[in-house]
This record gives sequence, C-alpha cells and structure tokens, in this order.
Amino acid sequence: MSEIEELLPHRVPFLFVDKIDTADKEKIVARHVFTEKEFFFAGHFPEYPVVPGVILVETMAQSGGAGLRKLGIMPGNALFFLATVDKVKFRRQVRPGDEVRSEIVNLRVSPKMIKQSGKAYVGDELAAEAEWMCLVSSGNTP
Repeated sequence: MSEIEELLPHRVPFLFVDKIDTADKEKIVARHVFTEKEFFFAGHFPEYPVVPGVILVETMAQSGGAGLRKLGIMPGNALFFLATVDKVKFRRQVRPGDEVRSEIVNLRVSPKMIKQSGKAYVGDELAAEAEWMCLVSSGNTP
C-alpha cells in the first residue's frame, strides 16, 4: 500500500493525490498527474478531453485531507465529507498529461470540522481555486 493509500480512503479510479511535497499546520502542497487513462476523459469532451472542474475541487480537498492525516492531526479512521464549497473559480483548463500542484491552506481544523482553501496550479499557471468545509466522521458509523 502506498503512503497516499494509507492516508486516504479513496482508491483508483477516484484517488487524485500522487505525492505530498510538504505538510505543516498552515499549508499543504500535493501533486497529481492526470493521465489520459482517467475514467472521465472518455465522456468529458472525448475529442478535446478536459478535467472536470468538480474533479479539480475534489483533488484539492483530497490533498488537504491527506496532508492533515500525514501531520497526525486527524486520526486514521476519520472520514471527511464535503459539506460546503465556496468561492470556486476555474482559470485554466487541465488536460491529459498535466501535473496539478495543489496548495492548501488550513483555515480552521477541529475534531468535527475542517475548513480549507486551495489553489490548483499547472506549472506556474493558476487552474482553479476554492474554499471548502468538510465534516469529520469517525468512520465507524454508516
């Protein structure tokens, strides 16, 4: 099992974090390469494949959750469920082969709630940005 699989409950084809570059209480930086084999490219503009915006938001949220787990701030059995997504802006298309660098800022973290903001970059170009809140569950209840 990879480090990321130990940090996140998500699995392929819905795992959008390859590596965590840095993680501290203020900021998390993670990466994911969107390959041409991603399941959504077959139907999301097949002649001109583009990563759906909602997947970019999910990528940032997964990056934030993985970083908190890596720091030991959230227990290993905790599940994070998106509750709100605000201030979303898409600035650049993300295409097959692009590496997305997610830069996540922890706005508020408690045992029951996580509020983060993030920016997704391809190289130095801003591709997407958002704020979100996740509710935290122990993972022991359905």
